[in-house]
Amino acid sequence: MINPVWLRSFCTLVELGHFTRTAERLHMTQSGVSQHVRKLEEQFDTQLLLREGKKFSLTDAGNQVYREGQALLQSLARLEQGIKQDPPFAGLVRLLSPGSVGLKLYGELLDLQSKHPELSLDYRFTSNAGVEGAIAAMEADIGLMTRQPELTEVQAEPIAKEPLLLVTPASQEAVSWEALQQLGFIDHPDGAHHAKLLLGANYPEFEHWDQLPNRGFSNQIGLILEPVSRGLGFTVLPAYAVEAFARQELIMAHRLPNAVSEPIYLCRRRRSVLAKRVESVREVIKASLA
Repeated sequence: MINPVWLRSFCTLVELGHFTRTAERLHMTQSGVSQHVRKLEEQFDTQLLLREGKKFSLTDAGNQVYREGQALLQSLARLEQGIKQDPPFAGLVRLLSPGSVGLKLYGELLDLQSKHPELSLDYRFTSNAGVEGAIAAMEADIGLMTRQPELTEVQAEPIAKEPLLLVTPASQEAVSWEALQQLGFIDHPDGAHHAKLLLGANYPEFEHWDQLPNRGFSNQIGLILEPVSRGLGFTVLPAYAVEAFARQELIMAHRLPNAVSEPIYLCRRRRSVLAKRVESVREVIKASLA
């Protein structure tokens, strides 16, 4: 690896063309500048300067080291400047969450990005396991989960609760066990889990979700309520997904006597130091879901 201190001394010497002025610029002695040049020559195993008394000229190798060294030093300077600045609303933030929470947050985060054009959001919808794995592998800065993480690399902060709702076609007022059996279930990736939580808490007859006739399946969070709106069945979904459905007049959300909510955890990698831009997005998320 090239020592950047030696390289800076060499490039400054080439720019100023004088050992004394270089030493003054870098707050060094002339012998210190000469020593840095000699160390570079030893590292490259070639001569970089042709010395002629107090003057010097560059060899071909010296010209190449100067050209490419300048670019390298500028890149290092930009890196240092960017890290020191750490602006609160500029740069990339990588965020993952389950779909329902994403439907609630995505628009608000886009509003934040509109106010701060230098902020870039990489927002992806995935399962709890997908969120947890990405944070552990440092493929995401932060994420939202509806359960406690199992991996020790991931730490979680509870920030909100999201109610689960029984959703039927708008014309379906009865939600007795018999009525639900006749209507049938519209399944989705978390359908069995959500049905167990909500129906199990409110219907003594419920033992497992496949007691209900299956009327369809969708893995797209924005489309799960489409068959419900057409009278093809009912489902159980988190409230944010229900609120995001465009045609509210075609569905009916029922709040059952025994309310059930899923916790929402804001997750990050344990012992990580978050950039200010990530902290800014975290605060918007917490305020939005509070």
